[in-house]
Amino acid sequence: MKVALGVSGGIAAYKAAEMVRLLQERGIRVQVVMTEAAQEFIKPLTFAALSGEKVITGMFADAGDQQPNIDSAIEHIAVAQSIDVLLVAPATADILAKFAQGIADDFLSTLYLATTAPVVVAPTMNVNMWHHPATQANLETLRKRGVRVVEPGDGYLACGMSGPGRLAENEAIVAAVMEALGASQELAGETVLITAGPTREKIDPVRYLTNRSSGRMGYALAEAALRRGARVLLISGPTSLTPPGAAEVMAAQSAEEMREAVLRLLPQATIIIKTAAVSDYRPKHAASQKIKRKGALALELEPTADILGEIARKKDSQIIIGFAAETENVLENARQKLASKSLDAIVVNDVSREGVGFDSDRNAVTIITHDDVIEVPETTKWEVAQHVLDEVIRLRDRRKVPAKT
Repeated sequence: MKVALGVSGGIAAYKAAEMVRLLQERGIRVQVVMTEAAQEFIKPLTFAALSGEKVITGMFADAGDQQPNIDSAIEHIAVAQSIDVLLVAPATADILAKFAQGIADDFLSTLYLATTAPVVVAPTMNVNMWHHPATQANLETLRKRGVRVVEPGDGYLACGMSGPGRLAENEAIVAAVMEALGASQELAGETVLITAGPTREKIDPVRYLTNRSSGRMGYALAEAALRRGARVLLISGPTSLTPPGAAEVMAAQSAEEMREAVLRLLPQATIIIKTAAVSDYRPKHAASQKIKRKGALALELEPTADILGEIARKKDSQIIIGFAAETENVLENARQKLASKSLDAIVVNDVSREGVGFDSDRNAVTIITHDDVIEVPETTKWEVAQHVLDEVIRLRDRRKVPAKT
C-alpha cells in the first residue's frame, strides 16, 4: 500500500520524519509532498533519504531543472491515483482552509482535490488559531466530507502559550492511517514469531531433500501482522520472495537451523505461527563429496526434530498456531495434530488440489480450534492471512475474559 504524506509549514514538521519510519514498519510505501513553508523547517533531502522516494516540493519542475514536460505538469493526478491514503501531518490552519474551500494553488492542495483516497489530517497550530470560528468551521466542513481529523494534544506550545494545538502523538496518527486503510492495530504490543518456506536437508554438496513450499503463506501473514501493529520475527527457509521491510528476518536452511532459531526467539514471542513446511526426514549420513551415478542408490533417512512438539513443551502463555498440508483424511489428521502438539489452532489445507496451496498465490483452508471449525473457501493467501489473524485475536481476547462461575 502507498500513503502520500503531506507536510505543511509548522515547527512540528520535523515529527513527520519519524512518521515515515512508523508507516514503513507496517509495510507501507510513503511518498512525501511538502509545501513551500514546510521546506523552511525541514529539508526535502531528509524525507528522500528516509522514504527512498522522490519528494514533491512544487507543481512544476524547478527553474534549474530541464524544461518542464507534460509528466511534471500532471504529476498530481498520477500521485492521486496511486495512493491508498492521503495523510497531512502537520496540517496547518492554512492548509485546512484550502482543503475546506477547494483552493488548489500548490501541489498538496491540488492533490487533495484530485484524489478519491481516504484523507487523514493531524492539525497543529496556536491555541487561539485552533479555537477561531473559521478554523472550527473548516474542520466541520472537512469532517462532513469524510476527512478523518486526529485531534491535537493539549499542552505547552512553541509560541509560549498553553492549550490545544500540539500535534497528536505519532502513534495515534499512524493508527488513524491504518484504520483508513482497513488495517486495525489490534496486534499492537504483540510479538509474532512466524516460520515460512521450505527447508533443505543435505544429501551431498550439490543435492538436497526439500518440498514445494514457496513461503507465500508465511510472508503474507508477516505483512498482515505488521499492518495490524505487531512486531514480527520471521524465520524463513530458502525462498525467492522479498520479506516485508519491517520484519526482523532470520534465514534457516535445514530443519535443525530452523529449530535453533525458533527456540532462540521463543521467549520473545507472544504468538507463534508455524507455516513453514519443515522436512520430516533427512539423510542419516550426508556425503562429503558429490555422489556419482552408479545405478540404483539407497538413502537411509532419519526423522528431523519435532519443532512444534518442542515448542509445546517449552511454551509459557503463548498462542501457537500450526499449519498442516494433507492429502488424505484432511480434517482427521489435523485434529490429531491439534491435540498431540498442544496447539491453540491448526490451519489445514488439502495440497492434492490443483491451483491452491503449494506454488500458488491462492489457498483454501480450514481453521480448527478446540471449540470451532472455520472454513475459508478458495481465495488469496493475503485473505487467508486475515482470517488466521482474526482467529488469533479471538483466541487472545477469550483468554482475557474471566470464566463465568
